Amino acid sequence: MTDLSLRTAGFTDSVIRRMTRISNKYGAVNLSQGFPDFQPPQEILDRLAEVTKEDFHQYATTWGAQNFREAVAEKQKKYMGYDIDPNSEITVTCGSTEAMMAAMLSVTNPGDKVIVFSPFYENYGADAILSGAQPIYVPLIPPEYNFDAEVLEDAFRQHPKALILCNPSNPCGKVFTREELQLIADLAEKYDVYVITDEVYEHIVYEPYKHVYFSTLPGMRKRTICCSSLSKTYSITGWRLGYVIAPPEIIDRVKKVHDFLTVGAAAPLQEAAVVGLKFGDDYYRWLQEKYTHMRKLFLDGLDRIGLPHNVPQGAYYVMVDMSEFGYASDLKLCEALAEYVGVGAVPGSSFFREPENRYVRLHFAKQDETLNAALERLSDIRKKLPKE
Repeated sequence: MTDLSLRTAGFTDSVIRRMTRISNKYGAVNLSQGFPDFQPPQEILDRLAEVTKEDFHQYATTWGAQNFREAVAEKQKKYMGYDIDPNSEITVTCGSTEAMMAAMLSVTNPGDKVIVFSPFYENYGADAILSGAQPIYVPLIPPEYNFDAEVLEDAFRQHPKALILCNPSNPCGKVFTREELQLIADLAEKYDVYVITDEVYEHIVYEPYKHVYFSTLPGMRKRTICCSSLSKTYSITGWRLGYVIAPPEIIDRVKKVHDFLTVGAAAPLQEAAVVGLKFGDDYYRWLQEKYTHMRKLFLDGLDRIGLPHNVPQGAYYVMVDMSEFGYASDLKLCEALAEYVGVGAVPGSSFFREPENRYVRLHFAKQDETLNAALERLSDIRKKLPKE
Protein backbone atom coordinates (compact mmCIF):
# COMPACT_ATOMS: atom_id res chain seq x y z
CA MET A 1 0.00 0.00 0.00
CA THR A 2 1.16 3.55 -0.70
CA ASP A 3 2.12 5.81 2.23
CA LEU A 4 -0.46 7.64 4.28
CA SER A 5 -0.40 11.42 4.69
CA LEU A 6 3.00 12.82 5.69
CA ARG A 7 1.24 15.92 7.03
CA THR A 8 -0.44 13.94 9.82
CA ALA A 9 2.25 11.30 10.36
CA GLY A 10 3.54 13.02 13.49
CA PHE A 11 0.13 13.38 15.12
CA THR A 12 -0.65 11.62 18.38
CA ASP A 13 -4.06 11.35 19.94
CA SER A 14 -5.09 14.30 22.11
CA VAL A 15 -3.17 14.03 25.39
CA ILE A 16 -6.06 15.79 27.16
CA ARG A 17 -8.66 13.29 25.97
CA ARG A 18 -6.22 10.43 26.63
CA MET A 19 -5.97 11.51 30.25
CA THR A 20 -9.76 11.36 30.54
CA ARG A 21 -9.63 7.73 29.39
CA ILE A 22 -6.85 6.98 31.90
CA SER A 23 -8.86 8.69 34.65
CA ASN A 24 -11.87 6.55 33.79
CA LYS A 25 -9.74 3.41 33.77
CA TYR A 26 -8.58 3.96 37.36
CA GLY A 27 -11.73 5.60 38.72
CA ALA A 28 -9.83 8.84 39.29
CA VAL A 29 -11.44 12.22 39.89
CA ASN A 30 -11.08 13.66 36.41
CA LEU A 31 -9.53 17.13 36.60
CA SER A 32 -7.89 16.73 33.20
CA GLN A 33 -10.37 17.41 30.37
CA GLY A 34 -12.06 20.76 30.96
CA PHE A 35 -15.75 20.02 31.27
CA PRO A 36 -18.07 20.71 34.24
CA ASP A 37 -19.86 18.03 36.25
CA PHE A 38 -22.89 20.26 36.87
CA GLN A 39 -25.96 20.90 34.74
CA PRO A 40 -26.45 23.70 32.20
CA PRO A 41 -28.94 26.44 33.10
CA GLN A 42 -32.42 25.00 33.53
CA GLU A 43 -33.94 27.43 31.02
CA ILE A 44 -31.76 25.95 28.27
CA LEU A 45 -32.66 22.39 29.27
CA ASP A 46 -36.36 23.24 29.35
CA ARG A 47 -36.16 24.71 25.87
CA LEU A 48 -34.28 21.63 24.64
CA ALA A 49 -37.13 19.41 25.85
CA GLU A 50 -39.60 21.55 23.90
CA VAL A 51 -37.44 21.53 20.77
CA THR A 52 -37.51 17.72 20.58
CA LYS A 53 -41.25 17.97 19.87
CA GLU A 54 -40.89 20.75 17.30
CA ASP A 55 -39.67 20.92 13.72
CA PHE A 56 -35.92 21.48 14.13
CA HIS A 57 -34.60 18.08 13.08
CA GLN A 58 -33.27 18.88 9.61
CA TYR A 59 -30.39 21.06 8.43
CA ALA A 60 -30.32 24.63 9.62
CA THR A 61 -28.85 27.25 7.28
CA THR A 62 -25.26 26.15 6.71
CA TRP A 63 -23.66 29.13 8.45
CA GLY A 64 -26.16 29.05 11.34
CA ALA A 65 -29.86 29.37 12.03
CA GLN A 66 -31.09 32.94 11.56
CA ASN A 67 -32.37 33.40 15.12
CA PHE A 68 -29.18 31.90 16.59
CA ARG A 69 -26.96 34.27 14.58
CA GLU A 70 -29.14 37.21 15.56
CA ALA A 71 -28.92 36.22 19.23
CA VAL A 72 -25.12 35.90 19.02
CA ALA A 73 -24.88 39.30 17.31
CA GLU A 74 -27.05 40.99 19.92
CA LYS A 75 -25.22 39.44 22.88
CA GLN A 76 -21.74 40.14 21.53
CA LYS A 77 -22.66 43.69 20.56
CA LYS A 78 -23.43 44.29 24.23
CA TYR A 79 -20.04 43.03 25.39
CA MET A 80 -17.85 43.97 22.44
CA GLY A 81 -19.37 47.41 22.02
CA TYR A 82 -20.00 47.51 18.28
CA ASP A 83 -22.72 46.45 15.83
CA ILE A 84 -22.37 42.98 14.31
CA ASP A 85 -24.29 41.99 11.19
CA PRO A 86 -25.74 38.50 11.79
CA ASN A 87 -25.90 37.83 8.06
CA SER A 88 -22.48 38.95 6.90
CA GLU A 89 -20.22 38.87 9.98
CA ILE A 90 -21.04 35.56 11.75
CA THR A 91 -20.59 31.89 10.92
CA VAL A 92 -21.86 29.26 13.37
CA THR A 93 -19.53 26.28 13.72
CA CYS A 94 -19.31 22.91 15.47
CA GLY A 95 -17.60 24.30 18.54
CA SER A 96 -14.73 26.74 18.72
CA THR A 97 -12.44 23.89 17.62
CA GLU A 98 -13.95 24.03 14.16
CA ALA A 99 -14.10 27.83 14.33
CA MET A 100 -10.32 27.97 14.79
CA MET A 101 -9.71 25.45 12.01
CA ALA A 102 -12.00 27.30 9.60
CA ALA A 103 -10.27 30.58 10.46
CA MET A 104 -6.82 29.08 9.85
CA LEU A 105 -7.83 27.55 6.52
CA SER A 106 -9.43 30.84 5.47
CA VAL A 107 -6.36 32.97 6.25
CA THR A 108 -3.25 30.88 5.60
CA ASN A 109 -1.61 29.33 2.57
CA PRO A 110 0.72 26.32 2.74
CA GLY A 111 4.13 27.56 3.85
CA ASP A 112 2.79 30.59 5.74
CA LYS A 113 3.96 31.16 9.31
CA VAL A 114 1.66 31.58 12.32
CA ILE A 115 2.64 32.92 15.76
CA VAL A 116 1.49 30.83 18.71
CA PHE A 117 2.10 31.70 22.36
CA SER A 118 3.49 28.80 24.42
CA PRO A 119 2.02 27.21 26.52
CA PHE A 120 -0.89 26.73 24.15
CA TYR A 121 -4.04 24.65 23.75
CA GLU A 122 -2.88 21.55 21.91
CA ASN A 123 -5.12 22.05 18.86
CA TYR A 124 -3.31 25.21 17.71
CA GLY A 125 -0.18 23.42 16.56
CA ALA A 126 -2.28 20.79 14.82
CA ASP A 127 -4.42 23.49 13.15
CA ALA A 128 -1.28 25.07 11.73
CA ILE A 129 0.04 21.75 10.41
CA LEU A 130 -3.32 20.78 8.87
CA SER A 131 -3.37 24.18 7.15
CA GLY A 132 0.15 23.63 5.83
CA ALA A 133 1.39 26.52 7.97
CA GLN A 134 4.47 26.67 10.18
CA PRO A 135 4.04 27.67 13.84
CA ILE A 136 6.42 30.22 15.40
CA TYR A 137 6.29 29.77 19.17
CA VAL A 138 6.68 32.71 21.55
CA PRO A 139 7.10 31.72 25.20
CA LEU A 140 4.86 32.93 27.99
CA ILE A 141 7.17 32.84 30.99
CA PRO A 142 5.93 31.16 34.23
CA PRO A 143 4.70 31.84 36.84
CA GLU A 144 3.05 35.08 35.61
CA TYR A 145 3.10 33.94 31.96
CA ASN A 146 4.20 37.30 30.60
CA PHE A 147 6.02 37.60 27.28
CA ASP A 148 9.15 39.41 26.16
CA ALA A 149 8.19 42.16 23.70
CA GLU A 150 11.46 41.83 21.78
CA VAL A 151 11.03 38.07 21.39
CA LEU A 152 7.51 38.69 20.11
CA GLU A 153 8.73 41.23 17.55
CA ASP A 154 11.42 38.77 16.46
CA ALA A 155 8.56 36.41 15.60
CA PHE A 156 6.77 39.18 13.66
CA ARG A 157 10.00 39.90 11.79
CA GLN A 158 9.63 36.44 10.23
CA HIS A 159 6.57 37.84 8.39
CA PRO A 160 3.84 35.53 9.69
CA LYS A 161 0.39 35.55 8.15
CA ALA A 162 -1.43 35.35 11.49
CA LEU A 163 -1.10 35.25 15.26
CA ILE A 164 -3.28 33.02 17.47
CA LEU A 165 -4.35 34.69 20.72
CA CYS A 166 -6.10 32.65 23.43
CA ASN A 167 -7.47 35.13 25.95
CA PRO A 168 -8.14 34.19 28.73
CA SER A 169 -5.53 31.54 28.13
CA ASN A 170 -5.82 27.78 28.25
CA PRO A 171 -3.82 26.22 29.96
CA CYS A 172 -2.32 28.89 32.23
CA GLY A 173 -5.28 31.20 32.91
CA LYS A 174 -3.48 34.36 31.79
CA VAL A 175 -5.65 37.37 31.00
CA PHE A 176 -3.75 39.68 28.65
CA THR A 177 -3.68 43.30 29.80
CA ARG A 178 -4.83 46.11 27.56
CA GLU A 179 -1.20 47.25 27.32
CA GLU A 180 -0.06 43.79 26.19
CA LEU A 181 -2.87 43.60 23.66
CA GLN A 182 -2.02 47.06 22.34
CA LEU A 183 1.59 45.97 21.86
CA ILE A 184 0.36 42.96 19.85
CA ALA A 185 -1.99 45.23 17.90
CA ASP A 186 0.79 47.65 17.02
CA LEU A 187 2.93 44.79 15.73
CA ALA A 188 0.01 43.29 13.80
CA GLU A 189 -0.52 46.65 12.10
CA LYS A 190 3.18 47.19 11.46
CA TYR A 191 3.70 43.76 9.89
CA ASP A 192 0.20 43.38 8.37
CA VAL A 193 -0.79 40.23 10.29
CA TYR A 194 -4.22 38.73 11.00
CA VAL A 195 -5.08 37.95 14.63
CA ILE A 196 -7.20 34.84 15.29
CA THR A 197 -8.63 35.03 18.81
CA ASP A 198 -9.90 32.16 20.93
CA GLU A 199 -12.15 33.80 23.51
CA VAL A 200 -14.18 30.87 24.85
CA TYR A 201 -13.44 31.91 28.46
CA GLU A 202 -14.48 35.53 27.88
CA HIS A 203 -16.95 35.46 30.81
CA ILE A 204 -14.74 33.54 33.25
CA VAL A 205 -12.39 36.26 34.50
CA TYR A 206 -11.47 36.97 38.12
CA GLU A 207 -11.26 40.34 39.85
CA PRO A 208 -9.44 42.65 39.38
CA TYR A 209 -8.71 41.41 35.84
CA LYS A 210 -10.81 42.44 32.85
CA HIS A 211 -11.27 40.76 29.49
CA VAL A 212 -10.58 43.08 26.55
CA TYR A 213 -11.80 41.90 23.14
CA PHE A 214 -8.87 42.30 20.76
CA SER A 215 -11.14 43.45 17.93
CA THR A 216 -12.15 46.51 20.00
CA LEU A 217 -8.65 47.98 19.95
CA PRO A 218 -8.18 50.89 17.50
CA GLY A 219 -7.90 49.64 13.92
CA MET A 220 -8.04 45.94 14.85
CA ARG A 221 -11.56 45.00 13.84
CA LYS A 222 -10.54 44.73 10.19
CA ARG A 223 -7.80 42.16 10.91
CA THR A 224 -9.34 40.20 13.82
CA ILE A 225 -11.10 36.85 13.47
CA CYS A 226 -12.94 36.23 16.75
CA CYS A 227 -13.60 32.58 17.62
CA SER A 228 -15.70 31.56 20.58
CA SER A 229 -18.32 29.07 21.71
CA LEU A 230 -21.15 28.48 24.14
CA SER A 231 -19.42 25.46 25.70
CA LYS A 232 -17.86 27.05 28.78
CA THR A 233 -20.23 29.97 29.33
CA TYR A 234 -23.34 27.76 29.52
CA SER A 235 -21.73 24.44 30.58
CA ILE A 236 -22.69 22.68 27.34
CA THR A 237 -19.34 21.41 26.07
CA GLY A 238 -21.00 18.41 24.42
CA TRP A 239 -23.32 20.54 22.31
CA ARG A 240 -20.44 21.76 20.11
CA LEU A 241 -21.83 25.19 19.30
CA GLY A 242 -19.26 27.78 18.31
CA TYR A 243 -18.99 30.77 16.05
CA VAL A 244 -16.66 33.07 14.14
CA ILE A 245 -17.13 36.84 14.08
CA ALA A 246 -15.13 38.76 11.47
CA PRO A 247 -15.48 41.39 8.72
CA PRO A 248 -17.70 40.34 5.79
CA GLU A 249 -14.87 39.60 3.33
CA ILE A 250 -13.32 37.19 5.84
CA ILE A 251 -16.62 35.61 6.89
CA ASP A 252 -17.46 35.00 3.23
CA ARG A 253 -14.40 32.73 3.05
CA VAL A 254 -15.03 31.16 6.47
CA LYS A 255 -18.59 30.24 5.42
CA LYS A 256 -17.28 28.31 2.42
CA VAL A 257 -14.60 26.48 4.41
CA HIS A 258 -17.11 25.64 7.15
CA ASP A 259 -19.60 24.32 4.59
CA PHE A 260 -17.10 21.72 3.37
CA LEU A 261 -15.79 20.87 6.84
CA THR A 262 -19.05 20.09 8.64
CA VAL A 263 -22.01 21.47 6.60
CA GLY A 264 -23.52 22.92 9.76
CA ALA A 265 -23.95 22.83 13.53
CA ALA A 266 -26.81 20.85 15.10
CA ALA A 267 -30.13 22.57 14.35
CA PRO A 268 -32.08 21.55 17.48
CA LEU A 269 -29.22 22.55 19.76
CA GLN A 270 -28.95 25.97 18.13
CA GLU A 271 -32.65 26.50 18.73
CA ALA A 272 -32.43 25.44 22.38
CA ALA A 273 -29.36 27.58 23.08
CA VAL A 274 -30.94 30.83 21.88
CA VAL A 275 -32.56 31.29 25.29
CA GLY A 276 -29.11 31.25 26.92
CA LEU A 277 -27.75 33.88 24.55
CA LYS A 278 -30.56 36.16 25.74
CA PHE A 279 -29.66 35.93 29.44
CA GLY A 280 -29.15 39.26 31.20
CA ASP A 281 -26.13 40.59 33.07
CA ASP A 282 -27.17 38.80 36.25
CA TYR A 283 -26.30 35.44 34.69
CA TYR A 284 -22.73 36.50 33.85
CA ARG A 285 -22.26 37.99 37.33
CA TRP A 286 -23.48 34.71 38.81
CA LEU A 287 -21.09 32.78 36.56
CA GLN A 288 -18.13 34.88 37.66
CA GLU A 289 -19.09 34.44 41.33
CA LYS A 290 -19.50 30.69 40.90
CA TYR A 291 -16.07 30.24 39.33
CA THR A 292 -14.46 32.64 41.81
CA HIS A 293 -15.76 30.39 44.60
CA MET A 294 -14.47 27.23 42.89
CA ARG A 295 -11.07 28.80 42.27
CA LYS A 296 -10.73 29.81 45.92
CA LEU A 297 -11.85 26.41 47.22
CA PHE A 298 -9.40 24.55 45.02
CA LEU A 299 -6.37 26.86 45.30
CA ASP A 300 -6.77 27.10 49.07
CA GLY A 301 -6.76 23.31 49.16
CA LEU A 302 -3.60 23.10 47.06
CA ASP A 303 -1.97 25.60 49.43
CA ARG A 304 -2.86 23.47 52.45
CA ILE A 305 -1.32 20.44 50.77
CA GLY A 306 1.77 22.45 49.85
CA LEU A 307 1.61 22.01 46.07
CA PRO A 308 3.02 25.12 44.34
CA HIS A 309 0.83 26.62 41.61
CA ASN A 310 0.13 29.76 39.63
CA VAL A 311 -2.98 31.83 40.31
CA PRO A 312 -5.16 31.87 37.17
CA GLN A 313 -6.54 35.27 36.21
CA GLY A 314 -9.22 33.74 33.99
CA ALA A 315 -10.53 30.40 32.66
CA TYR A 316 -10.62 27.45 35.09
CA TYR A 317 -7.21 25.81 34.92
CA VAL A 318 -4.24 25.88 37.27
CA MET A 319 -0.66 24.86 36.54
CA VAL A 320 0.76 22.88 39.47
CA ASP A 321 4.53 22.50 39.92
CA MET A 322 5.24 18.78 40.52
CA SER A 323 9.03 18.94 40.27
CA GLU A 324 9.47 17.78 43.89
CA PHE A 325 8.39 14.28 42.87
CA GLY A 326 11.36 13.86 40.55
CA TYR A 327 9.67 12.31 37.51
CA ALA A 328 11.63 12.60 34.28
CA SER A 329 8.36 12.21 32.34
CA ASP A 330 5.34 14.27 33.33
CA LEU A 331 3.18 11.88 31.29
CA LYS A 332 4.29 8.98 33.49
CA LEU A 333 3.67 11.18 36.52
CA CYS A 334 0.09 11.85 35.38
CA GLU A 335 -0.51 8.16 34.74
CA ALA A 336 0.77 7.36 38.24
CA LEU A 337 -1.28 10.22 39.68
CA ALA A 338 -4.44 8.70 38.23
CA GLU A 339 -3.59 5.12 39.23
CA TYR A 340 -2.16 5.59 42.74
CA VAL A 341 -3.54 8.92 43.95
CA GLY A 342 -6.85 8.86 42.08
CA VAL A 343 -6.74 12.28 40.41
CA GLY A 344 -6.64 12.90 36.65
CA ALA A 345 -4.34 15.65 35.35
CA VAL A 346 -2.80 16.71 32.03
CA PRO A 347 1.01 16.69 31.64
CA GLY A 348 2.24 20.25 31.16
CA SER A 349 4.64 19.25 28.40
CA SER A 350 1.67 18.78 26.06
CA PHE A 351 1.13 22.55 26.16
CA PHE A 352 4.71 23.84 25.94
CA ARG A 353 6.94 24.04 22.89
CA GLU A 354 9.89 24.54 25.25
CA PRO A 355 11.36 21.50 27.07
CA GLU A 356 9.16 21.90 30.16
CA ASN A 357 8.43 19.02 32.50
CA ARG A 358 7.58 20.62 35.84
CA TYR A 359 3.86 21.18 35.56
CA VAL A 360 0.55 19.38 35.39
CA ARG A 361 -2.69 21.13 34.48
CA LEU A 362 -5.69 20.63 36.76
CA HIS A 363 -9.09 22.20 36.27
CA PHE A 364 -11.67 23.26 38.83
CA ALA A 365 -14.93 23.46 36.85
CA LYS A 366 -16.48 20.99 39.28
CA GLN A 367 -18.97 20.82 42.12
CA ASP A 368 -17.65 21.43 45.62
CA GLU A 369 -18.00 17.73 46.44
CA THR A 370 -15.86 16.78 43.44
CA LEU A 371 -13.15 19.31 44.24
CA ASN A 372 -13.10 18.31 47.90
CA ALA A 373 -12.81 14.65 46.91
CA ALA A 374 -9.86 15.47 44.64
CA LEU A 375 -8.18 17.53 47.37
CA GLU A 376 -8.70 14.71 49.88
CA ARG A 377 -6.90 12.32 47.54
CA LEU A 378 -4.14 14.82 46.80
CA SER A 379 -3.54 15.34 50.52
CA ASP A 380 -1.83 11.92 50.61
CA ILE A 381 0.10 12.41 47.38
CA ARG A 382 3.51 12.20 49.05
CA LYS A 383 2.62 8.82 50.55
CA LYS A 384 0.78 7.34 47.56
CA LEU A 385 2.73 8.51 44.51
CA PRO A 386 5.48 5.96 43.79
CA LYS A 387 8.99 7.09 43.03
CA GLU A 388 9.89 6.73 39.38
